Amino acid sequence: MKLLLGATVALLLGALAVSWQGMRRGVENASPDEIARLKKQVTELRQEQDKLELERQLQQLKLNTPATPEANAAQLEAVKAEVELNKAKLAQIEAEKAESEKTARNARLAQDEEGLLSQRDLEKGDSELRRARLIGEALLIGRVKEFVAESGFITFDILMPEQVQNGTVLALRRKTGILGQFTVSDVTPEGGIADLLPGIGRIEPKPGDELILPPP
Repeated sequence: MKLLLGATVALLLGALAVSWQGMRRGVENASPDEIARLKKQVTELRQEQDKLELERQLQQLKLNTPATPEANAAQLEAVKAEVELNKAKLAQIEAEKAESEKTARNARLAQDEEGLLSQRDLEKGDSELRRARLIGEALLIGRVKEFVAESGFITFDILMPEQVQNGTVLALRRKTGILGQFTVSDVTPEGGIADLLPGIGRIEPKPGDELILPPP
């Protein structure tokens, strides 16, 4: 079909060329409109001829490109096999990682349990060691804001309001030791006030010191 159209366009161009030559010989008798119409037709036909030639060249290029479905199929299968192999390797790595983490976790638990049992054994013969542990693990109830030495009381920020009321005894903690104890005398929205219990000696609470419930 493309060849037929190309031949038709070529014949039309030839006919127009003849007409154009004839018109040139009799141009004195031709109108400007007729000359313009023929020029336009020649231009359009040449454009169509160029388009058909380009399509013919593209079609020829497609016909000359060898098709290798067998090679493509083999390559696709090779890619699929490689993907499956990589999936299997990844699954194996994940399984080994999970097993390693489980082993390490069990080892840590066993070590923690062993350490805890050893700590308990030591505490059985050393009450001070047990008390130090209880002090260190006690919940933080408040923090000292100010110490008024002349009157022997502190003001403090309340961190656990449900644990603080008038009459509550709080211990001042430094690391794993207790420096003194206070009795809460007032609770306000701004914080609390607590009086130093007598009989402990001279202490100097500092802002930021921790207040806990004294361990048994």
